[in-house]
Amino acid sequence: MTESVTSEFPLFLSGGMRMGAMMRSHDWSGSPLGHPDTWPPCLRSTVSLMLGSRFPMFVAFGPELGLLYNDAYVEILGDKHPRSLGDRFRDVWAEIWPDISPLVDKALSGEPTWSENMPLLMNRHGRDEPTWFTFSYSPLRDEEGRIAGMFCACTETTGRIQAEAALRANEARLGFLDRLGKETAKVTDADEILATTTRMVAEHLGLSSCAYADMDPDEDGFTIRGDWAAEGSPSIVGHYSLADFGKRAVQDLGAGRPLVIHDNLAELAPEEAATFQAIGIAATICMPLVKDGRLTALMAIHDRVARAWTDYELALITEVTERSWAHIERVRAAANLEALNATLEQRVEERTSQLVEAEAALRQSQKLEAVGQLTGGVAHDFNNLLTIIRSSVDFLRRPDLAEDRRNRYLNAVSETVDRAAKLTGQLLAFARRQTLKPETLDVGARLAGVADLLDTVTGARIRVETDLPDQPCFVRVDVSQFETALVNMAVNARDAMDGEGALTLSLRCCVPLPPIRGHVGAAGPFAAVSLRDTGSGIPPDLLARVFEPFFTTKDVGKGTGLGLSQVFGFAKQSGGDVDVHSAPGQGTIFTLYLPEVEAETVPGVVAAEAGPLEPGGSGQRVLVVEDNIEVGRFATQILQDLGYATTLAGNAEEALDRLGPDGDDFDVVFSDVVMPGMGGIELARLLKRRLPDLPVVLASGYSHVLARESSTGFELLQKPYSADQVSRMLRKVLGRRLVTDAEGEADTARSDVH
Repeated sequence: MTESVTSEFPLFLSGGMRMGAMMRSHDWSGSPLGHPDTWPPCLRSTVSLMLGSRFPMFVAFGPELGLLYNDAYVEILGDKHPRSLGDRFRDVWAEIWPDISPLVDKALSGEPTWSENMPLLMNRHGRDEPTWFTFSYSPLRDEEGRIAGMFCACTETTGRIQAEAALRANEARLGFLDRLGKETAKVTDADEILATTTRMVAEHLGLSSCAYADMDPDEDGFTIRGDWAAEGSPSIVGHYSLADFGKRAVQDLGAGRPLVIHDNLAELAPEEAATFQAIGIAATICMPLVKDGRLTALMAIHDRVARAWTDYELALITEVTERSWAHIERVRAAANLEALNATLEQRVEERTSQLVEAEAALRQSQKLEAVGQLTGGVAHDFNNLLTIIRSSVDFLRRPDLAEDRRNRYLNAVSETVDRAAKLTGQLLAFARRQTLKPETLDVGARLAGVADLLDTVTGARIRVETDLPDQPCFVRVDVSQFETALVNMAVNARDAMDGEGALTLSLRCCVPLPPIRGHVGAAGPFAAVSLRDTGSGIPPDLLARVFEPFFTTKDVGKGTGLGLSQVFGFAKQSGGDVDVHSAPGQGTIFTLYLPEVEAETVPGVVAAEAGPLEPGGSGQRVLVVEDNIEVGRFATQILQDLGYATTLAGNAEEALDRLGPDGDDFDVVFSDVVMPGMGGIELARLLKRRLPDLPVVLASGYSHVLARESSTGFELLQKPYSADQVSRMLRKVLGRRLVTDAEGEADTARSDVH
């Protein structure tokens, strides 16, 4: 009696996506499994588990091994689905049953199986196809413990296996092509290239012969000009007719397609096959070379026995043919161009020499122009300053000069020296050679304070506005140079606004450094300090020159042209940069980019109350180290006038000799920085190690070491220095030494008491 299909199904079939729905609607009357209502609990629970999985699974149950499977297994079945549902397992996979039946028998006997990357020739899309699977068969037991079927979890590894095989084949092909390329790279004779190629290809593939040929103009006759033949195989060099090898050869090669014959006796007419057999060939791949629409050459591989050519062999001879003919064409072209190249090389050398000379002359001209502009500006400003000094000195020599006029000339000399020092400082700032004394500061707080200063600098008719963030933003810079840069930009803005307008001072934190003047940017973070004015703007042709030293558009006497140069040098030496955006009539924005740093927590230091200071020395012994004799004599004269006892050493080595092993003959060392041999900084560091209690004061007008290191840990006097500055500096370091000595004596006394 045929079992009817009910409309209600057990809960174990309520899910399962497509296959669950298919099982619910399937006509089970013809299946050896029967209706799901009759399925035992072991099958129900297994099917429920299987339908809920996305991994390919199936169950073969009952004496007939009726097949049940999930959605993921549908892809493996191919066109066998859906007719396989409920069908006998061995009928579904009849073509592979001889391969898997031993595994099925093991599982049904109670022994689980495991197969990894098992090759199976399956027919699931209307044709036989090689496949590979990794799977396990597990015995499925009923409620009494009897084996009632088997459960399988599987995955198809065909794609991976084929990809790995293709990868290995590709690696082998590329490896061979690399070896072939190295063998023929330096060969300049076409026949030698082809002889090497045919030998290596035939040996690599284990062939009986490999040959190359040139086609006659009629595209039928061809001459095999060279070949390589294995031992026992005849040479096939000679002239032939393509038509003798059959219609297939004429059609395929004439159309530019490779001629591939696995067994000529089986694939060709007897008379065509006889042509191949006469020269000892049973299988062949012949590659054509078509040039300008005409068959011009051939390269072929042959075997004396029938051979099933592989995709690897076809791909290899295809690429070898292409590369070989391309190499030969390059060799022939090189030979034809050799004479022409010699002439061209000579012409190129002559032209290159002319261009190099012209470029060198241009660079030299540009350097001379830049140096001329720089030295001209320096000479002009310094000559003005020297004029004031010289005239003042001339008047000071007059014995009848009134006291008030004498004081006026002395003040003029002093102020002029200060202006000269400022001028050299601006030059060093532009060249990034000034000595910086960096400290960490909240740039927003500092800008808020500087705004009042800028308000004074710009005048009453210019509004100074600020746009500052609430959060702190820290940079490490020389405070004096930073404020000087702000003042220089503000003065420039004031002049551009003709004394009336608005100047906005703003700050942005944690921004990247953009590309500026062709230099690459940086991720940062940077603090961006901007000054925006409402002035006349800068013409495009002048915008690129605003940071050049001594470049100014102001009237004579109204600017040195060094203000923005100082800004540029300060920004660069501080690890940042400065940018400018402007357009005529739209104002100008200068933006100073400075690297952000972490805030520093510095413990407070309570300064000791200073006692009254003497106006000068009181016989303390100073070792002056100066290689310039005139400067050395002048320094010792100043120190003697201040009340110090002096000794002059011409260099650091002489100073070390005079100090001796303990330095007891001196209270302080006053040394120049830039000296031949050992410099002042190196001397100071050496003394700090040998004589840590001996103070060292350094003096310099310029030092690349100081400019690079910014801080040396030693007291520094900038040249030109005044007698008062020398006196205060020496009192400072000698007073510090007295405090240290006193503390040492107190420690000694306390230890004696204890």
